[in-house]
Amino acid sequence: MLKRHFWTLAASVAIIIASLIPIPEIKPLEDIPLMDKWTHFVMYGGLACAAWFDIHRSKKQVPTTGKLLLAIVYPILLGGLMELAQAYLTTCRNGDWLDFIANTIGAVIAIPIGEVIKRLLARHQIKVKSAGKP
Repeated sequence: MLKRHFWTLAASVAIIIASLIPIPEIKPLEDIPLMDKWTHFVMYGGLACAAWFDIHRSKKQVPTTGKLLLAIVYPILLGGLMELAQAYLTTCRNGDWLDFIANTIGAVIAIPIGEVIKRLLARHQIKVKSAGKP
């Protein structure tokens, strides 16, 4: 299981660590509007992409609607848990509903983007294979 879900687990561990450790303020990044929300969007979109990738690369599993839904639901649940953990288990971080919304949007948008990329790559592979035939 570890090998089959490696990228999902690696992204999850990275998010958990990044969510619970103190983060120093970086002045140049503070000038970017909504930088914190963009960070959440990218982190949880990346986690959803990792889950989607792990589902699709497994030769033993055929992606189903339920598995793809799980690739969206898992990042949303983790995002909610991390916001609660920041609010109640740390003194250096704050839970924020807007962060949770950014997490959710990132997770939801990641799957359709991943599906488009998969189809583009599949078309490219078909063209490459057919170009090699005499």
